[in-house]
Amino acid sequence: MNRRHDIDALRALAFGLLILYHLGMLYVSEWGWHLKSSHLSEFLQLPMLTVNRWRMDLIFLISGISAAFLLGNLQPGAFFRARCTRLLVPLVFGCLVIVPVQPYAQGVANGLVEPGYLQFLGRYFTGYAWPKGAFDGWQTSFTWNHLWYLVYLFVYTALLAALLPLFATRRGQAVRGAFTELSANLRGPRLLLWPAVLILMYTVLLGIHFPQNNALLGDWYAHAMYFTLFLFGYWIGRDEALWAEIRVLRRRSLAIALGSYLAYMGIRELLPDDPSPMSYLVVWVFRNLYVWTVLLAILGYGATYLNRPFKWLPWANEAVYPWYVLHQSLIVLLAYWLVPLKLGPLLEPLLVGGGTVLGCWALTSLVIARVRWLRPLFGLKREPPNARKAAGSDLPRTSMTA
Repeated sequence: MNRRHDIDALRALAFGLLILYHLGMLYVSEWGWHLKSSHLSEFLQLPMLTVNRWRMDLIFLISGISAAFLLGNLQPGAFFRARCTRLLVPLVFGCLVIVPVQPYAQGVANGLVEPGYLQFLGRYFTGYAWPKGAFDGWQTSFTWNHLWYLVYLFVYTALLAALLPLFATRRGQAVRGAFTELSANLRGPRLLLWPAVLILMYTVLLGIHFPQNNALLGDWYAHAMYFTLFLFGYWIGRDEALWAEIRVLRRRSLAIALGSYLAYMGIRELLPDDPSPMSYLVVWVFRNLYVWTVLLAILGYGATYLNRPFKWLPWANEAVYPWYVLHQSLIVLLAYWLVPLKLGPLLEPLLVGGGTVLGCWALTSLVIARVRWLRPLFGLKREPPNARKAAGSDLPRTSMTA
């Protein structure tokens, strides 16, 4: 099977969007975050809400697709061991070294943590009893903040690796056959609607009772959504017939996504202060239809127009994981330094955003990518791609890093 450049490109673009989204969290009004600027915007709520409904769904979907390509060359056990290295090592390193600056900056800004980073670290890693609300995770004196994705992806990867040998059994073959038949029947309106019905059921049954907490435990609505999309991505990864249908449906998917988004936002704005359960249901119907069809549209247009060897892809494939690990700590640290200076609503976000991009680029391209022992700490293989190619190593069909 030829290399799927569109999956590499979509992954890089999805994580780029995530960085932009987290920068927006500093400035969007009425949405809580680790730090907030004094220059808040109500207008940002609209684009942020538009993206918020599917940004992580897309990332888990792409992660499942990438897993399918990796499993084409590896046995489940080898796949799981490789994932442990690529996920757990950056997770542990990130939680110990990269993330702590975020609770420190948040706690100092809240006036509940004394300045002095080394002193803070001494308390942070020893279970210190922080004042209530000092920072996100104050209850346990520990937080993984934006690295929660690595935790969830590791758990889903472990579950997938455990399920695969079961499919080789007699009963498992029957289940696999049923899924294959179901996949063959997902065409046209069925592909556009039935998955949306499934995630609507998750919203109705789990969404109210288990709001997303990114804490792994008790996060049942998020797990239902993300693990389902991860498995769907794995299932369609090598299904060329289904990919052909997704490409055919891309325009229809986009049209339905736009229509359902307008209906969702319009009805949402018209809801009374005390809406009835039926009103909520109508909103959720259009919301979940929007989420699913926009994902289909992204996959369809990506497969049509991005499946080519763009010159920037090799660099993006190397950079996406370190940028993901670094970006939020850089945003928070720069905001911690710059927000008190009252630089204005134009200069401040330019400096925070530009500094984040420059910091990610400099740390990744000038340091991390060049130091062999640092590379695995940020999810990269010890040898850079050029070195592996020069040594005659075969590159993987898709370079799924997260």
